[in-house]
Amino acid sequence: MTAALPLRAKAVLIDLDGTLLDTIPDLAAATNMMLTELGRAALETSVIRTFVGKGIRNLVERALAGRIDGKADAELVARALPVFERCYSEVNGRYTTIYPGVKEGLERLRSHGLPLACVTNKSTRYTLPLLEMVGLASYFKAVVAGDTLPLKKPDPAPLLHACEALGVAPREMVMIGDSVNDAQAARAAGCPVICVTYGYNEGMDVRALETDALVDTLDEAARLVCNAR
Repeated sequence: MTAALPLRAKAVLIDLDGTLLDTIPDLAAATNMMLTELGRAALETSVIRTFVGKGIRNLVERALAGRIDGKADAELVARALPVFERCYSEVNGRYTTIYPGVKEGLERLRSHGLPLACVTNKSTRYTLPLLEMVGLASYFKAVVAGDTLPLKKPDPAPLLHACEALGVAPREMVMIGDSVNDAQAARAAGCPVICVTYGYNEGMDVRALETDALVDTLDEAARLVCNAR
């Protein structure tokens, strides 16, 4: 699905996991390292993929429960979190890859003078080193991570915070993401949203989301944004 965007954007916000980078291999490795250390059975990467989307605590609890809607004992989650964080620090960026079309899209947006912000539910301690490792940090004027504010996506607060950092009104930006968290946050913030078809979305079909456009690459999203200017 492609369509003309309903505005001339003055800034673009972009999600990280599942939009810019395929971080599932790192997250799966850290999750299974944690489970092994806790005496639990490892999970298939395809299962862990569906657990990603609302921050580390949710990933850890879902992994301990073994299902996306599962609940784990609070004390066990509290014990597991630092184990996961240590494991993830060891593998962060080791197996991550940049999706096709990402660098081209970022270059296109930058060449049109659009300021960019990365808005992610991943913690700052992992986000900033990861962006540096993969060579994407220089594209972003601002980074809003999962611990920058008390609230994460799908709450609109991170998007609104990014708008302030970029000096634009919410109605003047476009959000590019891969999941229900991005779509709901954008709608609540009052801005258009473009979703890529290759991301995670907690195991759900991205085509079921209310979006302004669905695209197969970030470069395709960038073309839509730039053609509306």
